[in-house]
Amino acid sequence: MSLLSLIFIDWSKWKPEYIFGGQVLERTPAGLSILYMIGLGILIGFLIITFFDNFRRPKFIFEQSLPKEVQRRLTQTVANRGLYVWQVFFAVIALAVFGFQVYWTYYADETNEQFQALSYKDLRTRRTTAATLRGWMLDRTGKLDAALARYKVNQNGEIERSFPLEKEMAHLLGTERGTPGLERTLYKKEADPMPEAWEILTKYRKPEPEQKDVRTTLDRDLQLFVAKQLEGKKGAIVVLNPQTGDVLAMYSNPSYNLSEAQNLNSYLKLEADKNQKPLLNRATREYYVPGSTFKTMTMISAFRANKQDLLLDDLPAPDCYTPFRGSRPICDDGGSCDVCATNVPIREAFKVSSNQYFAHLANELGRDRMAETARLLGIMPVDAAKDALTQGYFADIWNTSDKRIAAALAPARATIVTGKELSLYDFGIEGMGQGLASQMTPFQMALIAAAPANLKGQLMKPKIEADQPPAAYANVLSPQQAAVVREIMSTVTEEAGGTGGRVRAALAGTGIMAGGKTGTAEKDDAPRYDPKTGERMFVMKKKKDASGSLVEYKEFLTYNRTDGWFICIAPIENPQLAIAVVIEDIGNQYGGGTAAPVAANVILKARELGLLGDKYKPKAPVQKPVTKKKK
Repeated sequence: MSLLSLIFIDWSKWKPEYIFGGQVLERTPAGLSILYMIGLGILIGFLIITFFDNFRRPKFIFEQSLPKEVQRRLTQTVANRGLYVWQVFFAVIALAVFGFQVYWTYYADETNEQFQALSYKDLRTRRTTAATLRGWMLDRTGKLDAALARYKVNQNGEIERSFPLEKEMAHLLGTERGTPGLERTLYKKEADPMPEAWEILTKYRKPEPEQKDVRTTLDRDLQLFVAKQLEGKKGAIVVLNPQTGDVLAMYSNPSYNLSEAQNLNSYLKLEADKNQKPLLNRATREYYVPGSTFKTMTMISAFRANKQDLLLDDLPAPDCYTPFRGSRPICDDGGSCDVCATNVPIREAFKVSSNQYFAHLANELGRDRMAETARLLGIMPVDAAKDALTQGYFADIWNTSDKRIAAALAPARATIVTGKELSLYDFGIEGMGQGLASQMTPFQMALIAAAPANLKGQLMKPKIEADQPPAAYANVLSPQQAAVVREIMSTVTEEAGGTGGRVRAALAGTGIMAGGKTGTAEKDDAPRYDPKTGERMFVMKKKKDASGSLVEYKEFLTYNRTDGWFICIAPIENPQLAIAVVIEDIGNQYGGGTAAPVAANVILKARELGLLGDKYKPKAPVQKPVTKKKK
């Protein structure tokens, strides 16, 4: 090759970006690191070889008898001393180069501004950053202005994670402390975000992991609305689509602001508030007595056993139901059943919420049939009351792409006691929603409503990822049975004498027919708290110990608390909503007057948002043309 031809060579093609496949920003640092390691290895090998070779070098015979002073002056010995100096020199150079590498690897990212400015060029750094930078969390619409979690620039010009509904979404999003929520689980992390330099240089072609935006099933406006419905109250609301399992809204009150949980002291203060319990997600992890809403489960069990035609003539009605001789009677509210003078089918008993009917029905069905239905609805039957509180969480009910998401959202496992040692009275009380049926969450009650609301009679696994395909948890009823159950549920809200008449009044003029079940549940041992301090209230009492001496002890105070319930499905012909509402401590009121109006408001809001379909979406008002008056 002539000198002239060398002049016209395009040397730019020999730049690292061409040599390493057009990815200089990613591969040059890896290539230089490998070259450094090769050179360092050669240098260390050379030093080791020369060091040990000096000890193995045989001495001449005449050298062995010479004095040491003479040996030091021999040419070979002088040469060795020179080599020693070079060895030390190369050792110092190697340590300096190695120290230089250590500095850039471990310290430069914190102290060197130039390194910080150029660090983005290293693929490993970029992958690590990508693994920690989360995408936006969007609601069901996918619109950026309806984001549930996003990035924004703060007053200092820094990018920070923000949550537009930091109180309304607190329990779902979760914090960096304690139980993880969607914020820590929706975004997958690669198992190895830092490939080795040799992999990057020779074979690594995998694109950087993207923490893509995630679209959820939640509706931002509906979530905001249900939160306002519980202002000043303790309770929870769960809204599902029974056909797909989509969670449209879920809120627990009292709640907290996510910003409060960022500081450790503030978080501990929230955790210490045993009265309000703001960190507790009441929707999924608080147990309630379900009251008469649980009669829906008993009715579903009757249909599965083909005993839905049990008439009150077969029962000792209209008097109160006495399960066995000497047993306490089970009566309707206010005494015996007002409508039980003639044969009353399950349809009428459900409408008026007859306690004695459903208590007797549960005993007629038997423990095995009730337990079978409970399992299909996600409820765990246990033999004894002591086992009811030890079933942990139920992650398997969720339909998610990642087990971590299901674990974060897992509800406390609902239970009923079906053991043979349970008396007929206690099991009858369970069948009507009191007593040992007290281990229900609002989330579980929404699932009970969702099963007959599904047109196929299936219980769909709830899901919160919009792109996750629907999946059934169990086939609970046949489509024909589900249709009949829905019609029976509609009697509560649509017919005269039904306990949910407030819903019909609220939906008047919309064309929407709903179905549901009211509930008023008594909790006998609710803890009492001091309204000023928030501390658990107690009185000091004395008792004798084993030695007969009087000792003082604290007796914590409790009171009889009444909670209002309503579970609801709408529209009745093709339900798009399955709703559970619980409001704590309603005093002398009923679920039909407290929780039912809240559910009705949720239906109206869902209609406004188009969640009930185009058939029920309000039409935009027709604007009349503006005409100018003639002067």
